[in-house]
Amino acid sequence: MNIFHKLISWITTPIFIVVFYLTLCVFHVLQVISLNLWGYKGHKKSVDYMVFWLMQGLRTVGARLPNMKQPSLPTDRPIIIVSNHQSIYDVPAILWTFRKYHPKFVSKKELEYGTPAISYNLRHGGSVLIDRKDRKQALTAMTQFSKYIEENNYAGCIFPEGTRSRDGNILDFKPAGMLMMFKSMAKNPPIVVPVVIDNFWKMQRYSFKPIPFGINFFLKVLEPIDMKVWLEEGNSSTSLIAETEKRIKEALEESRNQKN
Repeated sequence: MNIFHKLISWITTPIFIVVFYLTLCVFHVLQVISLNLWGYKGHKKSVDYMVFWLMQGLRTVGARLPNMKQPSLPTDRPIIIVSNHQSIYDVPAILWTFRKYHPKFVSKKELEYGTPAISYNLRHGGSVLIDRKDRKQALTAMTQFSKYIEENNYAGCIFPEGTRSRDGNILDFKPAGMLMMFKSMAKNPPIVVPVVIDNFWKMQRYSFKPIPFGINFFLKVLEPIDMKVWLEEGNSSTSLIAETEKRIKEALEESRNQKN
């Protein structure tokens, strides 16, 4: 980062932070009102608007937003969105891209409270909060979450790396969460949708001090894999996870090679 770029980044970062927290505070109130007056549908609509404005807020730091065109997927089957993980902004980008399919997230319990709007949505929007220190709680919560996704034909989103990548390189997948979801959805096998994201890690490259100006965000929805067909062809759930990881890694590498 040269001196001019750093100067611009330091000027725009405080603007972004103000817009970010203002958006969260406004939509925290709107979520509470919407949920209490109109139930799930009203709450979901408020979340859709929130993530739209969170993404638009990135323009204050000169960001170029990723392609977030909604994919064409079945609405009568459960969906599992599998993505690499780079920053806090992975979530709103995926929420907006898959808004038609009611995406819900597997998240850590530490986020249950403390952040306006985000914590409220995690508690009331259908996502699951996992205590990584309590295996029994985690297994029970994941089973209940998977059944909820299966019964409602929603989309469950999981980051199999378990934590965000600080340099954008994909960490090895931890299969336990996905295997639990597959096992719980045995009666109605899901559509698995690999998603690759990139450059989101650059937001937190300097721990927001500052946010580099002009990041070109990347998001691509890859070819879905029908788990039912996959298993009927004699493959295993474990090999499905390996195939999903392989496709995401290859897509990320291909994207980076095109930029060079």
